[in-house]
Amino acid sequence: MYHWISAPVLLPAIMGAAMVLLMRNDLLLQRIFALVSALGLLAVSVALLIAASNEGPEVYKLGDWPAPFGIVLVLDRLSALMVTLTAALSVSVLLYTIGSGWDARGRHFHALFQFQLMGICGAFLTGDAFNLFVFFEVLLIASYGLMIHSGGRDRLRAGVQYIAFNLVGSSLFLFALGAIYSITGTLNIADLAVKSAELTEGDAALFRVAAVMMMMVFAIKGALVPLQFWLPGTYSNAPGPVAALFAVMTKIGAYSIIRFGVIVLPPTHPITGTLIVDLILPAALITLILGALGILGATSLSRLAAFAAVASMGTAFIAVSGFTPESTAAAIYYMLHSTLAGAALFLISDLVSNRRAHDGLHQALPPIAQAGLISGLFMVSAIATAGMPPLSGFIGKLLVLDALRDQAALVWSVILVTSLMIILGFARAGSTLFWKAHASAPEGEAPSHPAQALAFVGLGSLIAGLVVMTLLAGPIIGWIEVTAESLFDPAAYIAANQLPEGN
Repeated sequence: MYHWISAPVLLPAIMGAAMVLLMRNDLLLQRIFALVSALGLLAVSVALLIAASNEGPEVYKLGDWPAPFGIVLVLDRLSALMVTLTAALSVSVLLYTIGSGWDARGRHFHALFQFQLMGICGAFLTGDAFNLFVFFEVLLIASYGLMIHSGGRDRLRAGVQYIAFNLVGSSLFLFALGAIYSITGTLNIADLAVKSAELTEGDAALFRVAAVMMMMVFAIKGALVPLQFWLPGTYSNAPGPVAALFAVMTKIGAYSIIRFGVIVLPPTHPITGTLIVDLILPAALITLILGALGILGATSLSRLAAFAAVASMGTAFIAVSGFTPESTAAAIYYMLHSTLAGAALFLISDLVSNRRAHDGLHQALPPIAQAGLISGLFMVSAIATAGMPPLSGFIGKLLVLDALRDQAALVWSVILVTSLMIILGFARAGSTLFWKAHASAPEGEAPSHPAQALAFVGLGSLIAGLVVMTLLAGPIIGWIEVTAESLFDPAAYIAANQLPEGN
C-alpha cells in the first residue's frame, strides 16, 4: 500500500485542479467527477484502513527523502480511521449538495470542495508539524471560499471573522514551529518525540512556551474555550452542506492534540509534564457548559446545530484530557459519532430553511413540506446528539464517563447536567419547528416543495452511520481500543520513520 498512502491527498488535489481548468463551465460534469472522486477516495481510504489494521505504521516519503529532511505521510490506525470518516462524510454531503442544488448557487463549489478534502486528509496523514501547518492553510483557503458560497452580507461577515481567527492561529503556529525548530532542529513528529525529551535546561523554558502555543493553535481549530467564539457565527451562517463538511474540521484540532499529546508531549514528558492535561480539562468543561447554554438559548436551528458542535467538542476534549488508552478510545469513538450527528443536524437545518425561508425558533411558523420525514430525522439526530439511549451518543458518553471515573465528582456532574440542558434545548426546538407549526397552518393550504430524493439519501446515510455505530458498537469500540493502545506505545510509529542515526 506504499504509494496509495498519498492517494487521499493527490486524488482530490488533481480533481480540484481539473475542475477549475477543464470543467468550470459544466456543472453536470463537475457533479459526476466530484462523486467519482469522493467514491474513489472512500474506496482507497477503506483499503488503507484495512492495511493499517493488519500491519504496523507505514511511512510514505515524498521524493524518497528520509525523515526528518523530507515530507512524510504516516499511515497508522488512527490516521486511516479519520481519513475514512472524512471520505464517508464527503460522499453524504455531496449527495445532499447535488440533490438540493446548493452547488448551482455559486461558482467553483466542487473544486473548492476537493481542495478542502485534500487539506483535511493531508492534516490527518502528515507526519511533520510544518506540513500540518501547510495543510491547515489549504483548509483555510478552501473553507473560506466554501463559507461565502452564494454570497450574502451575513455570510461574508461571518467569513471574515472566521478567517481572522484562523490567521491568528496560523501566526501562532508559525511562531511555535520556529521556536521548536530552533531548539530541536526538526519538525518531524517522530523525531520530536525523541529529541524533545533530551533537551537541556536552557532550552526547556522556550520549548514549554512553544508547546503551549501549539496547543492553542489546536484549541482554535477544535473550538476549545476561550478560543471557540468563531464557531457559532461561522457554522450557522455557512451553507448547510458546507457546515456539514466542517463538522469534521473541528476534529482536526482534537486529533492533533491526541497525536502530539501522546507522542511528543505525554504527561510523563520531563519538560512539559502534565501541563497540557492541566490546561485542557478545565477549558473542555467550560466549552461543554457554554455549548449547552447556547443550545438552550439558540434562536435558530442552524445556531442550535453550531452550539451542539461546540458542546460535542467539549465532551471530546474532556475525554482527550485523560491521556490514557481508555480515555483516548472514548474520545475517538465520540469524535466519530459527533461528526455524523453534527453533519446531519446542519443538513436538517438546511432542509427547514429551504422550505420556510429561515429556520428561526422564536415563534410558531407554518408547517413545511415533508414535515413528517424531516421531523423524524431531526428526532433521531437530536437523540444521538444529546446522548440519549439507545443511539451512539449514549454509548459515547458512557465511555467518557467510565474513562474518567477517577474524576467523577466534577466531570460526571458537568456531563450529566449539560446533557439534560441539551435535551431541553432540542425538545424546545423540535416542538417549535414541527409540533406548534400545525397550530398555525392555514386551512386548505398544503405546503409543497420538490421531493429532492437525492438530498434525503445523503442525509439518511449519515443517520444510517449513527445506527451502524450503535448496532456494531462492540466491534468498533474493540478496534478503537487497540488503536488507542498502539498510540500509547509509539515505538512502532517512531521506528517506521527510520530516522537516520545521529540526527
